[in-house]
Amino acid sequence: MVNGQLVDYAAVFHALPGMVALLDRNLVYVDANDDFTRLAGRSREQLIGRYIFDVFPERPEEEDTTGMRETRASLLRVVASGERDTMALVRYDIEDPGRPGHWHEHFWSPVNAPVLGPDGRVVLIVHRVEEITQLIRARSGPGDSEHSQVLEAELYTRSRELQDANEGLRETLDRDRRVALALQEAMLPSPRPVGHHRAAVRYRPAVGGLRVCGDWYDLVDLPGDRIAVAVGDVVGHGLTAACIMGQLRSALSAATLVAGGPAQALEALGLYARSVEGAESTSVATTFVDWHDHTVTYSSAGHPPPVLLGRDGTTTFLDKATDPPLGARPEHVPRPEAAVDFTDGSTLVLYTDGLIERRGEDIDVGLGRLADSLTRHSHAAPERLADFLLADLLGRDGNTDDTALVVIRL
Repeated sequence: MVNGQLVDYAAVFHALPGMVALLDRNLVYVDANDDFTRLAGRSREQLIGRYIFDVFPERPEEEDTTGMRETRASLLRVVASGERDTMALVRYDIEDPGRPGHWHEHFWSPVNAPVLGPDGRVVLIVHRVEEITQLIRARSGPGDSEHSQVLEAELYTRSRELQDANEGLRETLDRDRRVALALQEAMLPSPRPVGHHRAAVRYRPAVGGLRVCGDWYDLVDLPGDRIAVAVGDVVGHGLTAACIMGQLRSALSAATLVAGGPAQALEALGLYARSVEGAESTSVATTFVDWHDHTVTYSSAGHPPPVLLGRDGTTTFLDKATDPPLGARPEHVPRPEAAVDFTDGSTLVLYTDGLIERRGEDIDVGLGRLADSLTRHSHAAPERLADFLLADLLGRDGNTDDTALVVIRL
């Protein structure tokens, strides 16, 4: 609705200047605007429902062309990462639909952008293509075929150089991702028994790019029949976030051993975080579990609330002691703390926001999904329950943010 009038977005799409098409996750045409059908020389009937490279196969006799491979790689990166991908200039010749075996030379400049569904997954790809063949020919002037060939060769060479540079950047990012994940694995504690209680831990890196290594979990044995369980999330990603994560996790673990409760532990961590560059706005939730008193005492610094799952499948979000993230206040202020009773056989679940949050969606929707999944699988052992949660909430394709998860049977 604009100024009281309904907007016909289908009409707007078809009137868009320039070539724009919509593809699904399998790279099948869903729609194409008028300029796309006109300039590509294909009707909507020849496009809709067909795989992009069945409609536009690569010229068979041109062994050195890479247009189809580069375009496919770009589209698949968008599906995997959920982020826009701008391609360098690419030569991609098109077969004349009325004269099989006759090909027309084309130079394209494509941009591929994701359309996300309510769950944050890519459901469509906007495939916008700028046709610049005529521009190249106009620059050369009429009849100047030799100059045209030189210009085309130069443009193609520059395009290949840019593509090679992009490929080198992707290789560098992949290498840094592997290093960051190795550092993450070295810093996080291995799964282990917590006294006689069963616990499961999981870490799932983000899909694509270097969006990993800001999340952590920790379990600390305390005197008596007690443990502390915590999860945290550093703002940012990559090697820097992994290093900050390691410092904060170690600091909280040490503070937990001497603090009188979770609030005091977070207060000490907040003071320490002021001396760590990049630690500001980190979110943390920490809990102290006492089996003698059958209580879970908790405190949260801007983090999604832990969940207490009863044996009967009821869920209770521990959200009565929530405060801003680390470094959010200019001065030190005591943090809140709350406690809740539990019965034997209950389950405590702590997690980071990658498990529940999706772009463009209210957090309550994600919390509702989490509660539903916990209720459905309430009788599962911790290891199985952790797997069920990841399968239900992340799905097969993972997520665009990393996820840490701790499940402990009380």
